Amino acid sequence: MSTTVYAIGDIHGQLEMLQQALSLIEADGGTDARVVFLGDYVDRGPDSRAVLDLLAAEHRAGRNWVFLLGNHDRMFARFLRDGSTTEAKLRVGEHWLHHRLGGAETLASYGVVFSEDDRIYRLLERVRDVVPQTHIEFLDSLVTHHQVREVFFAHAGIRPGVALADQTEEDLVWIRGEFLDDPRPHPCLIVHGHTPAQRAEHLGNRINLDGGAGMGRPLVPAVFEGRDCWLLTENGRVPLIPSS
Repeated sequence: MSTTVYAIGDIHGQLEMLQQALSLIEADGGTDARVVFLGDYVDRGPDSRAVLDLLAAEHRAGRNWVFLLGNHDRMFARFLRDGSTTEAKLRVGEHWLHHRLGGAETLASYGVVFSEDDRIYRLLERVRDVVPQTHIEFLDSLVTHHQVREVFFAHAGIRPGVALADQTEEDLVWIRGEFLDDPRPHPCLIVHGHTPAQRAEHLGNRINLDGGAGMGRPLVPAVFEGRDCWLLTENGRVPLIPSS
């Protein structure tokens, strides 16, 4: 018998969308439904703090939920740790507080605003004063991947041709082109987010659940039974069919 697993793509500070997605999951699978969150809980949207409040509280309560590490979550955690704002995979001139990345929106959700003239160490002090320890502990608890039989969940994807056990954190949270452009079968069906699409999409060897909530598009949860996938809507399950 197949195990039923639910998944939620990149949330990006969209509290109302998250609450709606959780309501759809509960209506379909009950309060004990197993849910895998694909990461990127913060940045871009307006309510990163409230999203972490909700998820961290449910994590402490022992819900049957798995929380993956997204690249935006890692950037926030690294900033809290030592003030770092850069990542090797970012473009030259970009950093976590750059307008394209959304770190400023995350800090604003905690009531912290800044200017280009501010010193990072001073900004870090202000942020540490307002970010709850429970949020830091939650960010530090995130895992890079989760596997349920023939389905492998990772924030960004995997490096093709590398055994699942040998995947690096860097690839699991950041990879794009080498993974997205590879049509070959993988050892499992890969379920990921990270790369916004107009809507959830099934490419045969992978499913992308990042429908662009960070850009204001709907956050649509999915349900898996084996390799079969449905999107959850107000009208029930809708099959997610592989594109031709």
